[in-house]
Amino acid sequence: MNNLFHVIKDPVHGTMQFTSAEDSWVKPFIDSSNFQRLRHIKQLGMGDFIFPGAVHTRFNHCLGCSYIASQIAHKIGLADEERQLVMIACLLHDIGHGPFSHAFEGIFYDKLIKHEDWTPYFLMDYGTKDFFQLYNRLNPRTHLTEDKFRVIAEMIMHKPVIKGVLADIVSSQLDADRLDYLLRDSHFCGVRYGEFDFRWMLHCMAIVESKDGERLGITHKGIGVVEHYLMARRLMIRNIYHSQKKLALESLLVKLLENLAESLEFHTAYTTIRHTRLGKFLIAANRFNQVVENSKNTQEFKREFIEQNYSSYKELCDYDVFALIKQLAEVGDTSPCSEIAVRLQHRKMPKILRLDSVELHSVEFELQGFKSKYSHDFQDWQLMLIQTPHRSYSGEDDPILVVNEQGAVKPISEFSFMINAISDRLEHVAFLCVDNKIAEDKRVIALMKHLQATSVYS
Repeated sequence: MNNLFHVIKDPVHGTMQFTSAEDSWVKPFIDSSNFQRLRHIKQLGMGDFIFPGAVHTRFNHCLGCSYIASQIAHKIGLADEERQLVMIACLLHDIGHGPFSHAFEGIFYDKLIKHEDWTPYFLMDYGTKDFFQLYNRLNPRTHLTEDKFRVIAEMIMHKPVIKGVLADIVSSQLDADRLDYLLRDSHFCGVRYGEFDFRWMLHCMAIVESKDGERLGITHKGIGVVEHYLMARRLMIRNIYHSQKKLALESLLVKLLENLAESLEFHTAYTTIRHTRLGKFLIAANRFNQVVENSKNTQEFKREFIEQNYSSYKELCDYDVFALIKQLAEVGDTSPCSEIAVRLQHRKMPKILRLDSVELHSVEFELQGFKSKYSHDFQDWQLMLIQTPHRSYSGEDDPILVVNEQGAVKPISEFSFMINAISDRLEHVAFLCVDNKIAEDKRVIALMKHLQATSVYS
């Protein structure tokens, strides 16, 4: 029995082999409806509107993440029960995502509710007596207990656990999540700059001693591949995750959902939408936004909203939103919802004006003045300023640790000039998103020329 393997053919990792024991550890979770829902949530939101191959899903990524966790666990010599915990945690780490992944979080005021906030509720669905009984019948030698599942949940939710090296596999700057999504997103987007030598990195991984106990690190032989990996991450952020047209389309999607949520309860054209699962959720989200905007007790309102709407949220996926876009695009009126839906349904791309972040305050001031002056001619969503600050590596909070030939452990920035240069550096990209319908208006052209002239592009 121990020599049997369950094989999953994967375009990124090739033949992913799981032992019969590993298969039994993860399969009850994979077969659950909550996890199967991830098949219908694309990994990169609206990324496939820009990179047509990017139709891979959170489901694909979570399987790959669990596989990488097993590979790391084998390499650093974790015991079976420890390997079981990290494989399950990596499998379930994205279970809380909503439609279009991170984009959907934008419908909430100040992005107060993120996918991580829903995750504990998904995990509670597994923490039942019936699920444990089913699971333990399939795993007589490695039972799942409440205490073990609590450790899994703590690793997913970035809480401290007794053995830090386990948590590092799930969430750190060398975690299985990043190692999979960089390779997977690069492959499906058809680009090469997200690639790095994963097999060599795996070979160089080791348990290292730190002031906080045992952590996941690398030997000195892995410095080069980590440099490659961090530069790959930086390039993927700038060119894929923060692709200007991708972010512009996702911002339009959020604007559509926000406008719809505000008008669902009284606009007669939306009567049928009002009674759908997504419609009811958006109405609840709009009420939540109105309450928390002027409230100091946001955490309590947030908890109540999640508890009351979890049953609807866990059924939502990309298909609900696509069906909504198609329906609104066919309404044919001049409301923001229908106008934006037409742009998304037919991929009518906005015009992009890239700006230097140094001048952002003056740009924001001038744009607001322009919108106020011509509020009767242009809608808010037709002129959007989008900012995307990012860090490629955080050396101060959670450094990648290297053990050298003498056994000394130091942060990798002390060995690498390149990593030291990018460590904790906040990079900015900002751009103006202009609806193509107004891009030829003389007033808009004058505004864009003025912004270009005053912006110092770096």
